[in-house]
Amino acid sequence: MTELRTGFIGLGSQGGPMAERMLAAGYPLTVWARRPEALAPFIEKGARAAASVAELGAACDHVGVCVVDDRGVAEICDQLIPAMRPGSLLAIHSTILPESCVDLAARCAARGIAFLDAPVSGGGPAAAAGKLTVMCGGSAEAFAQAKPVFDSFSGVCVHLGPVGSGQHAKLVNNALMAANMGLAHAAFGAAEALGIDRAALAELVKASSGRSFGFEVYARLPSPAAFAIGAPLLVKDVNLLKSVLPDNAGAEALRAAAEPFLAAANPEPTR
Repeated sequence: MTELRTGFIGLGSQGGPMAERMLAAGYPLTVWARRPEALAPFIEKGARAAASVAELGAACDHVGVCVVDDRGVAEICDQLIPAMRPGSLLAIHSTILPESCVDLAARCAARGIAFLDAPVSGGGPAAAAGKLTVMCGGSAEAFAQAKPVFDSFSGVCVHLGPVGSGQHAKLVNNALMAANMGLAHAAFGAAEALGIDRAALAELVKASSGRSFGFEVYARLPSPAAFAIGAPLLVKDVNLLKSVLPDNAGAEALRAAAEPFLAAANPEPTR
């Protein structure tokens, strides 16, 4: 059991397994959630429940946050940062605007708190297996401080540069995933027009030069609508990349490739 006291907020399908891996690695863990019933599985495994975000912040040396969006991160951090002690570390695992992370890092620095933006890739299954990819932006010192904790749930953990770099890399990665699924959507449409059997094409491409993880995910879908849960998150990240790089040809090419699939999969508009 390590003496480093950790905390985690955002116990969803990805954050929950991350927190469980931290517990399994021997880190004393404090958790908080808006719904008290969400805490029960973690308390059963030995975690402590905090009555408030501020209580969690005051109790921990390392805090991970994995909520859905900029607004959620801001609401949590407005309560969390004033309560955290100098020398502690805040890691944002959510995918949000890089500029939001720069602002949070400045607030942390003013209080002597280390900060990393550390979005992750791989989803709940990779988190449960300790195989997430963690993309880190921040100082080398903050990265070294956080990495032992990150190692409890990651297979690959990369320091990419200053604050915001992790978010930049995550946006590019997710936009590429969306583009690959969009190209798979186009490829299956072309194959159908040529009379090629869908299952046969899927088997062929998975063993050929056109393969990609995005193609394999798309090939398993009975229809684009079956991706309705994941599509809004990819829409968010594609749009975030465009907002960061509004006139960049690369960002526009990724968006254009992704849009037909995301429009078919997502009940909400893609723009």
